[in-house]
Amino acid sequence: MEKQGNIRIASENMMPIIKKWLYSEKDIFLREIVANAQDAITKHKKLADLGETAPEEHYRVNVIVDKDAKTLTVEDNGIGMTEEEVEKYITQIAFSGAADFVDKYEKAGGDGIIGHFGLGFYSAYMVSSDIEIFTKSYREDAPAVHWESDGNATYTIGDCDKIDRGTRIVMHIADEEKEFLSEGTIRQLLAKYCSFMPYEIYLDPKGKEDEKPVNTTHPLYLKQPKDCTEQEYKDFYRDTFADFNEPLFWIHLNMEYPFRLKGILYFPKVKKQVELERGKVKLYCNQVYIADNIKEVIPEFLMLLNGVIDCPDIPLNVSRSFLQNDRQVQKIAKHITKKVADKLIELYKNDKERYENCWSDIATFVKFGCIKDDDFYKKVEDIVIYKNLAGEYIPVSSLYGEELTDEDEKNGKEPQAVYYVSDADKQAQYIKMFRDAGLDAIFCDTYIDPHFLSYLEYKNPRRVRFLRIDADVAGALKEESAEDEELKKIFESVLEGKHVTVKTEKLKDENVPVVINVSEFARRMSEMHSFYGMGESPADLTLIVNTANPAVAALKDAEEEARKQSALYLYYLALMSYRPLKPEELESFVSTGNVLVQNYLKK
Repeated sequence: MEKQGNIRIASENMMPIIKKWLYSEKDIFLREIVANAQDAITKHKKLADLGETAPEEHYRVNVIVDKDAKTLTVEDNGIGMTEEEVEKYITQIAFSGAADFVDKYEKAGGDGIIGHFGLGFYSAYMVSSDIEIFTKSYREDAPAVHWESDGNATYTIGDCDKIDRGTRIVMHIADEEKEFLSEGTIRQLLAKYCSFMPYEIYLDPKGKEDEKPVNTTHPLYLKQPKDCTEQEYKDFYRDTFADFNEPLFWIHLNMEYPFRLKGILYFPKVKKQVELERGKVKLYCNQVYIADNIKEVIPEFLMLLNGVIDCPDIPLNVSRSFLQNDRQVQKIAKHITKKVADKLIELYKNDKERYENCWSDIATFVKFGCIKDDDFYKKVEDIVIYKNLAGEYIPVSSLYGEELTDEDEKNGKEPQAVYYVSDADKQAQYIKMFRDAGLDAIFCDTYIDPHFLSYLEYKNPRRVRFLRIDADVAGALKEESAEDEELKKIFESVLEGKHVTVKTEKLKDENVPVVINVSEFARRMSEMHSFYGMGESPADLTLIVNTANPAVAALKDAEEEARKQSALYLYYLALMSYRPLKPEELESFVSTGNVLVQNYLKK
């Protein structure tokens, strides 16, 4: 006999809140319904383990799409419900049935109940015009129950002829939500939300022998690391992220105390060196998908990785503000960061060759992590490596000088200068000069390097300053101070109006006549202005005239016109080694060259 009633909600404003909150991700209803089915199975299994009911040989959840009937059905062979329980857990939605169950059995070792959903059942009304429940309790004397409601706060409930234990939810899909009657759409949603749920899920089961579940009930991250093979890690990566490039290496997280945390983080190959590519770190709670890349749980820089993290202690449906202020969540984020740093340090110490081979792929990630997370930087600062002019990797921290004292700074002493190359082709002349002089520099050729070098200077203000290889050539390569006023005036006369400062120095390499120096500070400011769309300000150029060069020395004895043309020509040669010539500069360079050639041939 059926009866009618009103759905009792603890707060009269609850239903609008549910709908408003859930509509942001409409397709999440399938996760809620399937997870409730998994929850029901977990409850029955626990009762069977305690000897309170007969065990089930094969637990399963069936998801059935019926286009003709316009229904989507989810059924399980779990604990089922009595009429009293349907009234309590469906019509009184102020709390979750799982909460009562856990309270009753926690002393007997009850664990693994999803139990975070509470209002999850009602999410189905986002896509349904009407919902029916057919359920039969594990209690043998309890009759099967049928419940139905169109979501307008009224329902009918009564007996039905369901024979098997468990619950069947039949969602009558609304006309405007027909996409959820597509088997392809439902398969995609099951793959997204239910891939690792603990009991097998079948889509449109036909009873065939070769029938396969759509989920993996025992994902690799739940196993002990010692029980996993390298091939299993690679297969799991390929299947989970649809990336057929093998990962570089991985970190298997497995922790039970002081909080529960399992997962695998993979370091993928970088597809483009010039970009920070966002990865995908999937967050789960008891094998139920929550979301991708939740920065409150997973530090931002780790989102460059691919991975799966399962945190049973994090609620499924919870606000970002709660996560930001929850100490347990903060501890989990710190632990994940620590494990990543530990893995990198272990690889550096125990397999340096592999670490160096992977560096081009992980360098951006490590540098970004240092900038974003001070704790991470403190752990890995001595394993941040750069390639030097000899092609060897060296830790950048090994290039720092002794920390300056207050007295050192009063006397004008500067921190250790470390030179770097940002473009090997454009700075080829400078690289040759450094090599010939027995000096070294490091290659910094990724777009994050300018920010990272500034960060290192900020962290070590009295130990290091970074100068691009063209920033202080005289300071690095001069043999002695050799001011030559005559040569200085020769070049200043031909460069008047070009905003170039002229200096004369005796450099170690006599083959270089003149070279351009660029103020590191001015260049960085110019680049910053350009980056923020403020227009690129002109860099301060200094022309270093090498008094040790024979051609430069010969200028003093040359005729005035030849002296001017030669000085101008040498300036353009130096400028070309620094940057491409502008059209008017190129025209002047060609014209000057023609004059010099003609005069030479006349002789």
